[in-house]
Amino acid sequence: MKQNGFSFPGWAKFVVGLFVLVIALCIQPFRFTTVDSAEIGIKFHKWDTDASNRGGVEGTCRGWVFYNSWTTNVFRYPTFIQRKNYDAFTVNAKDASTFTMDPQIAYRIETDKACDIFVKYRKGIEDLENGYIRTCIYEAYRTCANKYTSDSLMSHRAEFEADVRQRLDKSLRSEGFIVEEFTSAITPPQSLSQMIDDKNKAVQAALKAENQVKEAEANAKIAIAKAKGEAEAKQIAADAEAYANSKISQSITSTLVQKLWVEKWDGKMPTTMAGSSNGMMMNIGSK
Repeated sequence: MKQNGFSFPGWAKFVVGLFVLVIALCIQPFRFTTVDSAEIGIKFHKWDTDASNRGGVEGTCRGWVFYNSWTTNVFRYPTFIQRKNYDAFTVNAKDASTFTMDPQIAYRIETDKACDIFVKYRKGIEDLENGYIRTCIYEAYRTCANKYTSDSLMSHRAEFEADVRQRLDKSLRSEGFIVEEFTSAITPPQSLSQMIDDKNKAVQAALKAENQVKEAEANAKIAIAKAKGEAEAKQIAADAEAYANSKISQSITSTLVQKLWVEKWDGKMPTTMAGSSNGMMMNIGSK
């Protein structure tokens, strides 16, 4: 092509054409995106003012999604389990004592209600966690704690946590959030903690004293049993010895004495003998 004696080379025409094509692709409204299996996409019209059309929401989508970016957009919610550890906050028991709660929650969005969540809140998952979900958790704690006194809350902690979980399940499920796990660390006021510690120490001391009494009683029973055994053993030995002596005395007769005397006699006549009347000893030996 010539103009006033000037012509464009072929490569210049190609560059210009490519540039025009890129600009056309950039400004043309049609786009495509992908929504993977771990998400749910919500396709909606940006400027739909018809209230009956749910804010212009067409519905959910997955996979390859084509849309006109000038009038339409695609919003995403994750459908896998989300975990959130909230900063601790305080609530009051029935007697105005202040307890510190440190909750953790694991939840997921119910796929069938993803559009309802978007229509109502128009917020991403992080904003929902720090807004609506946190408010539900706080209200569940506050409402349930107000039914318990300090002592009853600590002594019925499992029941209290079950009440909180039940209330939270109900409020979140109605909006399309399913609670999978919910745990919390409950810290009582310092004064109550001290009372609990003192009570536990008193209980432990009482148990220790009771064990010591039982140990002393057991030792006394052992000592008594041992003494009784020794006394019975001595009695048995004494009875045996008495029985033996009795048998020996019964066996010593005059005949036996004479026999033993004869066995012991050396064949010599005695040189003295006792008198019969005055107990004097008489010499009967040879002169």
